[in-house]
Amino acid sequence: MSERRCRIDVAQSARDDLRHILDWYASQEVPHVGKRIVLEIVERVQQLAMFPDSGRVVPEFETPWLRELEHPPFRIVYRRDEAVVTVVRVWRCERLMDQSLARNT
Repeated sequence: MSERRCRIDVAQSARDDLRHILDWYASQEVPHVGKRIVLEIVERVQQLAMFPDSGRVVPEFETPWLRELEHPPFRIVYRRDEAVVTVVRVWRCERLMDQSLARNT
C-alpha cells in the first residue's frame, strides 16, 4: 500500500527569504552558518510531504490552512491545501505575521 504524499511548492517570497538568510550570514562573515541553516530548513520542509499537518496553526490567525514549523530562530510558514503544501515565508520567530497571509484567496 503506497502512502499519500503532498507536493511541496516554495513561493517566490520564501525563496527570497532564504536568499536573505544567506546574504545576512555572509555579511556577518559566517556564510557557512547561513548555508547550514538554509539546508536544515529545506530538510525540515521535506517532512511536510508525508506529514502536512505536522506544523502548528499560526497562532496569530487561527486559520487551519495556514501553518508553521519552527526552526529556531526561524518560522517556516506554509499554506496547507489538500494535495499541495506551499511554503510562503521563512521569517525570524520574533517577526510578526503579515495579515495578508491569512486571506483565503
